[in-house]
Amino acid sequence: MSELPFLVLIRDELEQVEQLLRRRPPDTYPAITEAIERLVSSGGKRIRPALVLLSARLCGAGLERALFAAAAVEMLHTATLIHDDLIDGATVRRGQSTLNATHSPAETVLIGDYVFAYAAYLASQTESTRLMCRFAETLMVICQGEVRQMLGGRGGSFSFREYEQRIYAKTASLISLAAEAGAILASADERAVQALRLYGKHLGLAFQIVDDVLDFTADEEMLGKPVGSDLRQGLFTLPFLLFIELEAQHPVARRALEGEYAAGRAPLSEAALYEAVQAVAGSKAIEQAMEIADRHIEWAKEALASPALSSCATDARRDYLIALLELADFVVRRRF
Repeated sequence: MSELPFLVLIRDELEQVEQLLRRRPPDTYPAITEAIERLVSSGGKRIRPALVLLSARLCGAGLERALFAAAAVEMLHTATLIHDDLIDGATVRRGQSTLNATHSPAETVLIGDYVFAYAAYLASQTESTRLMCRFAETLMVICQGEVRQMLGGRGGSFSFREYEQRIYAKTASLISLAAEAGAILASADERAVQALRLYGKHLGLAFQIVDDVLDFTADEEMLGKPVGSDLRQGLFTLPFLLFIELEAQHPVARRALEGEYAAGRAPLSEAALYEAVQAVAGSKAIEQAMEIADRHIEWAKEALASPALSSCATDARRDYLIALLELADFVVRRRF
């Protein structure tokens, strides 16, 4: 990631964010310190802190506050992954054992709660009431989305609208917060804040759609987790929804419509899962899903064309606007 063109501008700042992510209060219980260090060291794309830093540089925010905001957003993301893995029963992420694979459910929940609290502490160091409010609002959106998914979104819904609501809550809401955070810290024109929020929303939706495509087309080594992981949980993502619409008579589509993939039914056999993954991967659903992701990227770029952002992009800052455009292109080109 560090060699990607849009990150070169903020390489030093990202390194400072990494240092913040590894910093702990001196009285932190060793088991918590060890768990968080393992999570932070497992890698990740660091797209969210990069967005905070790029938007901060574009809008002229102070560096120290931007660093804390970037670390807070990444720590919040880490906390959501801890709870997601526990809820989903996932044992592998980024090629490593998840926290719930090595700790009891109670321990995992409490460590996850600590990480949420630490993320809020980092955000508080920005001394921005507005950013803290947006931070809390985003966390509520994420949690509500997870509850909605658990109570009614697995294997029984074929609504594209519900899918988009789900991925907004899961991914795009936090990416949107990251994109607008720099403008908030800079006390930028409200039109600039809203433009970056919209950019982040569409960037985040495209990001999750590509993730969902890769869940069918990539291999386990590339993904760092088993392929077809959403389908294993009875969760229908965009490629599968499009496949059902395009290939309604295919045996896999018929079984889905009859509820055989719903959560709570007998677990899918590896043979049935492989058949479903191969059917979707070999269909036009993949191409159509990527076209929808491309459309969101175009909308994200249109948001960056806001006159309010153009006025921020002075000669000294224009490279940061270009970097945000390059990041958008990367989202639909990536293969991991």
